[in-house]
Amino acid sequence: MYIKSIQLTGYRNYKNSTVYFDKGTNILYGDNAQGKTNVLEAIFMCATTKSHKGAKDKEVIGFDEDEAHITLYLDKDNDEIKIDMQLRKDKSKIVALNGSKIKKATELLGNLNVVLFSPEDLSIIKGGPGERRKFTDTELCQLDGIYLYNLSKYNKIVEQRNKLIKDSFYNNELLETLNIWDSQLVSYGCQIIDKRDVFIDELNGIIGNVHNKLTNGKEELEIHYEPDVERNDFEKKLRENREKDIRYKITSVGPHRDDFSFIVNGIDIRKYGSQGQQRTAALSLKLAEIEIVKKITGHVPVLLLDDVLSELDSNRQNYLLNSIGDLQTIITCTGLDDFVNNNFRIDKVIKVVNGNITE
Repeated sequence: MYIKSIQLTGYRNYKNSTVYFDKGTNILYGDNAQGKTNVLEAIFMCATTKSHKGAKDKEVIGFDEDEAHITLYLDKDNDEIKIDMQLRKDKSKIVALNGSKIKKATELLGNLNVVLFSPEDLSIIKGGPGERRKFTDTELCQLDGIYLYNLSKYNKIVEQRNKLIKDSFYNNELLETLNIWDSQLVSYGCQIIDKRDVFIDELNGIIGNVHNKLTNGKEELEIHYEPDVERNDFEKKLRENREKDIRYKITSVGPHRDDFSFIVNGIDIRKYGSQGQQRTAALSLKLAEIEIVKKITGHVPVLLLDDVLSELDSNRQNYLLNSIGDLQTIITCTGLDDFVNNNFRIDKVIKVVNGNITE
């Protein structure tokens, strides 16, 4: 699997530009704020329908533009796949696959698998639980359309349940419908818990070996899933916390409060690990993510490295770049010195200046 090209029209600072990629290692370089990351963001949207930055559709549309267009050509098993995306300010996006409009995001998922590594990912370990849930959800949504559906339903129910609780201050009769919302919350929530549990088991089957090699056999890494509530106790815990939820106007129990711990040689490095240990674990996590995509889909994903090399020391840079292997890799950076000095293979260099592409 590899991306052949992507055309951006009215997308952020791109008026109308097309980028052609090599099957191997592609370098997008230029000064900061020139639009390098915007290319990776557009690729990520074609894989997942969402921005990795959490931006809304209207926020990626260029200034003075009414809409933006992304057209991506992908080679998969020697078949060409065309992904078209039309982003509109006040309406839902339109997505077409090989010229046919799709009705649901799940129809797009699985056509293009990407693994994106950015400086923000280095905070997965030391950041808050939301960062770790985001990593898990982003990967599972790419790999499993049913998980995406269940997560979307669950999040909407949490939002609606919270609104109902707040509105009950003015209309106490609304609380009579709480049992219905709770039943749906448990139904979708339990499926999320089950999938996360299986995913972490699969990840642990890969990440231990990756981390052991990365640390020259000095460290053993294991991820522990810490569900906020066990699936068999979910309904009971919701009932027990109902008065508290009504008082504070929140939903205090459920997988939206899950966390994951990273244990290195028996120590929880979220709390007690050095910055070096946390960064190494984050790198191990991304390399394991590549392997799990291969295992589940049978295809090699496209690797997107967004200015992450400047955040890694030379040893971790070497390990990451030497691990790329047969992946198509698209790297953003501000200069080429690290690649030249370390004799890393570069198949294509693309310069980006204020949304203009020079090969």
